[in-house]
Amino acid sequence: MKAVILAAGRGTRLGLDLPKAMVRVDSRRAIIDYQVENLKAFIPPENILVVVGFKKELIVASHPELNYTFNERFAVTNTSKSLLKGLSQMDEDVLWLNGDVIFDRALIPKILSVGCSCVLVDDKKCGLEEVKYRTDGGGFITEISKQVEAAEGEALGLNLVARDDLESLRKHLELVGDNDYFEKAIENYIIQDKGRFLAVPAGGLFCHEVDFPEDLKRVRAYLANDR
Repeated sequence: MKAVILAAGRGTRLGLDLPKAMVRVDSRRAIIDYQVENLKAFIPPENILVVVGFKKELIVASHPELNYTFNERFAVTNTSKSLLKGLSQMDEDVLWLNGDVIFDRALIPKILSVGCSCVLVDDKKCGLEEVKYRTDGGGFITEISKQVEAAEGEALGLNLVARDDLESLRKHLELVGDNDYFEKAIENYIIQDKGRFLAVPAGGLFCHEVDFPEDLKRVRAYLANDR
């Protein structure tokens, strides 16, 4: 099992001149510190790869024990191309996550136990900014994007691709546009190649991306109550 953290972006919507992964969430940790703590409980550090971009040296210095790859086009590409960078070095099951998500550690074994490619989801009412999803009768994803109509809920930013799906997912990550999110490649794989990604409900466990100041306030409140 390998893990990939997508941490090439910057926190412009938070008003900070930092990689978003370096945003402080409590008195001692940035987002990436919290993520690495959780991942290390299940995956050794030598199996964790971080895709870096903006001010990459800050992240590398904070966790020299991890592996890194550089998305040199971070300023003009989106998460699809960062994920492609990360998966290009893999040949096993890969858990991947956005570098701005705070999540309950218990979600990791929940995802790892599924046994197939999957997307962590929450059946909630969504706004325009959330990545949304729909499923078929068996719980497998049929649509996943910000534009899904009559959505069942939100895709939360923690995902797993099984080894058997790696080659196909990489193909679709290559084919989508520079500005596309990786969810576009998942959706194209499902529609064009009959790929299957299971929707795994978070089941009330905390998982939240930090996009705006109000998101940061919410995760800080969660962490303050989780001590």
